Amino acid sequence: MRMLMMGPQGVGKGTQAKMLAARCAIPHISTGDVFRANVSAGTELGKQIESLINAGELVPDALTDRIVADRLAQPDCANGWILDGYPRTIEQVRALDAVLEQSDQRIDVVLELRADYDELIKRIHERAQIEGRADDNPEAVAKRLQTYDKETAPLLDIYRDRGFVVAVDSEDVIEDTQASIVKHLQQCGLPGVKI
Repeated sequence: MRMLMMGPQGVGKGTQAKMLAARCAIPHISTGDVFRANVSAGTELGKQIESLINAGELVPDALTDRIVADRLAQPDCANGWILDGYPRTIEQVRALDAVLEQSDQRIDVVLELRADYDELIKRIHERAQIEGRADDNPEAVAKRLQTYDKETAPLLDIYRDRGFVVAVDSEDVIEDTQASIVKHLQQCGLPGVKI
């Protein structure tokens, strides 16, 4: 199964993607995790992106595209993957389409997770207290949610037109949301989607 996990910050993409990846024995690829790991390790990439992330800015498309293309070419992705946090712009959709075409792959499903704005803010605030993430300050969060609404949410229309989108409400407890995701994916009948 080759899946895109989409939804605004705080909707639970990372949590649900990790659970689903374990269930399907495929890698969960989070661009945010890759960026944060580089920041923590103090790499050159990390230094480039730390100020962007802390200000609520997105990492430039060209850099993100290269990181994703390299990751999808790794051997553990041969039987599928879950991409979390990518694509976020129309340019990234085009870049991903090109990478998949070159490797004779296709997306099987785009899972859209949904939650009310107030619920998103509450979850992000709780995450900031638990994890102490500098990028979860109120100004950066508000900016990222606005950016998602403006730049990323419209991408779902592209994938809807291609017949890939499965939408799931993620306001339930984690386990119930996962059960709902599995049920929806089992019912969608798309080739390559085996849960």
